[in-house]
Amino acid sequence: MMDKPSRDLEWEKDMLGLFVHDHRFPKVESEYYHSYGFDEEFFNRYLSIFDKMAVIGREYNFKISSGDKAEKVQPDIEFLTILDLKQLKNKDIRDMINQKIKNSDYLVIRVPSILGLYAVRMAQQYKKPYLIEVVGCPWDAIANKGLTKIIPAAAITHLTKKAIRTSKYTVYVTEEFLERRYPTNGKYIACSNVTLNSVDDNFLSKRLEQIDKLEPNKIILGTCATVDVIYKGQQDVIAAIAKLKDEGYYIEYQLVGGGDTSYLKSIAQKYGVAEQVEFVGSLKHEDVFKWLEQIDIYVHPSKQEGLSRAIIEAMSKGCPIFGADAGGIHELIDDDYIFDKGNIQQIYDIFKSFNQKTMKEQAEENQKNSKKYLKSVLYKRRNGFFKEFIGENNI
Repeated sequence: MMDKPSRDLEWEKDMLGLFVHDHRFPKVESEYYHSYGFDEEFFNRYLSIFDKMAVIGREYNFKISSGDKAEKVQPDIEFLTILDLKQLKNKDIRDMINQKIKNSDYLVIRVPSILGLYAVRMAQQYKKPYLIEVVGCPWDAIANKGLTKIIPAAAITHLTKKAIRTSKYTVYVTEEFLERRYPTNGKYIACSNVTLNSVDDNFLSKRLEQIDKLEPNKIILGTCATVDVIYKGQQDVIAAIAKLKDEGYYIEYQLVGGGDTSYLKSIAQKYGVAEQVEFVGSLKHEDVFKWLEQIDIYVHPSKQEGLSRAIIEAMSKGCPIFGADAGGIHELIDDDYIFDKGNIQQIYDIFKSFNQKTMKEQAEENQKNSKKYLKSVLYKRRNGFFKEFIGENNI
């Protein structure tokens, strides 16, 4: 585990920053573990700003299997987590959350998030300074779960728009998409919450050699996303693979991500491609990069996104990439490689458009563009904005 980072922002008193989001943190007894996007780098991002950090979120019981390399969250991070959002109906739970908000100096509230919307209301009531991070679209996230979710999607979208509109400080992870859909009257910046420590230029030559050696009808596709939520869209790729199988292609589809695999396994069996779909499971962050080096093409079929961490990381490894028309994906890859959400025919068509020439062009372009997300670039921008936020609200 890395040492606690030195603080970039210096003030006279110790500062407690409170992060609020609906994320489900893995928990074993009283200890919390890192998860994808919420790893050591995530926590250190805020510890470079605040002296101490506390978290309000959700939890789930994490089972550590033999040989699992899951890492614990550093012990000086305070957690208050609930199992289910329905627990917000419990006055005792709300009182504990309210106390955490009262005891904090500054709040970082990530939305979409039910806990986040509650924290905005209480921060306003207690006159606590808060900053909102907008990482996704609640309408896309909820409405894509089915017709029965349209009304709650509309209600939560309305509340989220109101919270962001009245926020004095807002960080968007996209350059345009979320800003247009959820505008604010306050100060804001565009700054991805996905950062890369480095981009290895030497690997690009290996990627180009790998493309040269490809058998045109034998490809490894990969997706990195939770496997037990329908809106991640892996089922659409499986259906397209079946169409391609009928034309003599053998595509191995590797799925990285945790969750119940039973639904996607049933889809693969239904389409007769079960032997072509491999469930890799959850990987440590550094192992995701190693996995990306092994696949031939990355596909991101999700029906809702903010700015995709998985795509940016695939870009850094020079992967040819195609993905669904969701969130900020247009800001990452060329429109020629974007398909309508859930459109199996377009997935099929874009896959067939790949050849060694287009794959090499994409590999070079994607790796070059990934450098926009280097940690050194984004931390300077984000910390400057936090310095302004804290300076205006110096307690």
